[in-house]
Amino acid sequence: MHISVLLQESIDSLNIKEDGIYVDCTLGYAGHSGEILKRIKRGSLFAFDQDQTAIDYSKQKLEKIGSNFTIIKSNFSFLKEKLQELGVEKVDGILFDLGVSSPQLDDAERGFSFHQDAKLDMRMDQEQELSAYEVVNQYPEKELARIFFQYGEEKYANGIAKSIVKARSEKEIETTLELVEIIKNSVPEKYRREKHPARKVFQAIRIEVNHELEILESSLRDALSMLDIHGRLAVITFHSLEDRIVKNLFRSLTQIDEKVKGLPKIPENYLPDYQLVTTKAIIPSKKELEENERSRSSKLRVIERIK
Repeated sequence: MHISVLLQESIDSLNIKEDGIYVDCTLGYAGHSGEILKRIKRGSLFAFDQDQTAIDYSKQKLEKIGSNFTIIKSNFSFLKEKLQELGVEKVDGILFDLGVSSPQLDDAERGFSFHQDAKLDMRMDQEQELSAYEVVNQYPEKELARIFFQYGEEKYANGIAKSIVKARSEKEIETTLELVEIIKNSVPEKYRREKHPARKVFQAIRIEVNHELEILESSLRDALSMLDIHGRLAVITFHSLEDRIVKNLFRSLTQIDEKVKGLPKIPENYLPDYQLVTTKAIIPSKKELEENERSRSSKLRVIERIK
């Protein structure tokens, strides 16, 4: 079962007009898209996803609500290009929900979960070549350590990378639980008890396989450039690396130029084109945290185009 994180908060923050054009960059199982579609009787919704299973499910779900939607099977890195092909130049709201959808995590065969045994995979787009299997079995030790440290903020990155290289020299590492076992044996007992020791490494491999961070910043910039005046961009992140990218980008676009900051009247052309809708990230309510454990690390940030 997939429960959309920060559903009400993200829908409210988009300030939806019923004749507006909205984009859901991460359709998933249509939790957010369904709510947007209910509110735009005379508008249009464009939704991106590269996972055919999610697309098939969501198409049926959205058809029960309305017909004014278009699903685009593509990574959101092609957001601008794909929308322009459809004649869409400006939009009123864009949403990114950067979490892995629960059905992907729960479908053992997809290899995202460190709780269930499956072939090492973790591809969001099942048609791409690079999977977790290649990363784990072919990347040099130094590169593995870098990925675990950079994308997983894993403090035992070097030891884990070393153990993986040693294990695969005897036989290839083929399944998620084989990898979990190697990770467990590479970290101190105390660390194992605190949190699942494979969580950060699995996150890091998933980010590498799907090029998540490289794609994110350029896609956010494309999204911002497509906002109409008073259009809003809402982004839900799930770990500090993503949140930092969003926070820094939003901050850089909403600050007043240092040269004119102290002036009593700042010339129009020095004022930023965007403003923060929320100065602090919105986090899940106590109720949501109780109902959906997966929402615990989520943060929502929202920005609006003002000129």
